Amino acid sequence: MVLVDDLLKLPFTGLVWIARQVQNAAQEELANESESVTAELSDLYMRLETGKISEGEFAGEEKTLLERLDRMQERGRGLQEEHGGEEKRGQREYSRVA
Repeated sequence: MVLVDDLLKLPFTGLVWIARQVQNAAQEELANESESVTAELSDLYMRLETGKISEGEFAGEEKTLLERLDRMQERGRGLQEEHGGEEKRGQREYSRVA
């Protein structure tokens, strides 16, 4: 009986596993992109301190980079919320079958 239960659960557990893998890959990509923007911000501050750019140029570039960083964080939150919903939906579907 346990074997039959496992066979019936397999499609749903497989979908949950795939959803987790996709979410992990997306989060890793966002983290790498976030690190890149943070490095650009650090370089921007360094250029301001060394006098290579003016305050006006700094303000414009900083605003752009901070907006990019905010958008990435929003996408990251959206991925977490979306993934949680997929996992719960898969569990509900399994409970209907079982």
